[in-house]
Amino acid sequence: MAKELLAHCLAGSPYPERLMDDLLDGAGDRALFRIVVERLADLFEPGLCEVYADLFSEVIARRIPDLHAEHLLARYERVRRPRKFDRDPAVIRNVFVLSRVTLGADVAITSSMLDAAEQKFPNAQIYFVGPQKAWELFAGDPRLSHIAIAYGRGGTLDDRLSVWPALRETICQPASIVIDPDSRLTQLGLLPICPEEDYYFFESRSYGGDGDEPLSALARRWVSETFGVADARPYIRTGLNAAEVATTVSFGVGENPAKRVADPFEEQLLAHLPRPVLIDRGAGGEEADRVEKAVARAGPGVAMWDGSFAGFAAHIQRSRLYVGYDSAGGHVAAACGIPMISIFAGFASERMFQRWRPTGVGKIMVLRADQFSGVKALTNAIIRLL
Repeated sequence: MAKELLAHCLAGSPYPERLMDDLLDGAGDRALFRIVVERLADLFEPGLCEVYADLFSEVIARRIPDLHAEHLLARYERVRRPRKFDRDPAVIRNVFVLSRVTLGADVAITSSMLDAAEQKFPNAQIYFVGPQKAWELFAGDPRLSHIAIAYGRGGTLDDRLSVWPALRETICQPASIVIDPDSRLTQLGLLPICPEEDYYFFESRSYGGDGDEPLSALARRWVSETFGVADARPYIRTGLNAAEVATTVSFGVGENPAKRVADPFEEQLLAHLPRPVLIDRGAGGEEADRVEKAVARAGPGVAMWDGSFAGFAAHIQRSRLYVGYDSAGGHVAAACGIPMISIFAGFASERMFQRWRPTGVGKIMVLRADQFSGVKALTNAIIRLL
């Protein structure tokens, strides 16, 4: 049913009401996110933003009776238009920057907005609003405070929408503004959380149009145009100590097996990396099993990190090389200027690849899995980088 609904969305044709009824009345709301919502976003086609807004405003209205689809859609059309902040920064007491929920996006996109907020509003309290795991990447920044909002990416529709009342109550404050980097907390800008004049929305799926700029560069351009801060940059500041290592590695794929290169690539990769190597065990499950098997066969000089992602990020910051799939670790390395090799596979469209490729001041080599010859290509890349 979700695939049929997606086909109608991509074709621009009206979908039968029964599809929405059956998906939302049964156990299909997870499929709605995984197959329809994520695909519409991953294609980065500007016209699909309106398709998504039309579809999901109806979804929200069915679950939250106080909200009406036509009102949500009309508001969305207003707030999605970029506009400049034209008030006196000194009168702003609070700046609430919403999390993108995913770690890599919070480094590549949200952190530039945090940096811009600190520069533009030196007298304001800056809040990072989002999950604890993402906050830990910035917990060492003395200018920031945290408002904890848990959001389960694998949760039901009702679970995901349940954050809205508390979010709105917490951040709808006088003399305050909200910066939304296309957050899942607002369902990509659809849920109203404050007066429109206090809301600044970066519609990352359409900003940049048909160009091929990466999201990190687009986010920096947006904060420059919106807040007049031209030198905002991605960063992390964990406040954690870490030992120096030669190479950090992550085989994480964000629960998307299409991002992997087929076995025995990962084991072969570990055999060719400069020692000592520290590899992230991940959050458990299938990823942890893969890592444990690869480490067991890798020989001496390879250790496994089994702690928080922020702790691993601190080690990335102290390493001489980072290697991994398209994941949060790569965006951390790029933000920290660490020489890195990013292996891309399983992207939904060419523009998705262009948008999510890491950029930064360090040496970066991006290898597309459909265009490279495995470990030999990686070995040559390591030699060129180091």
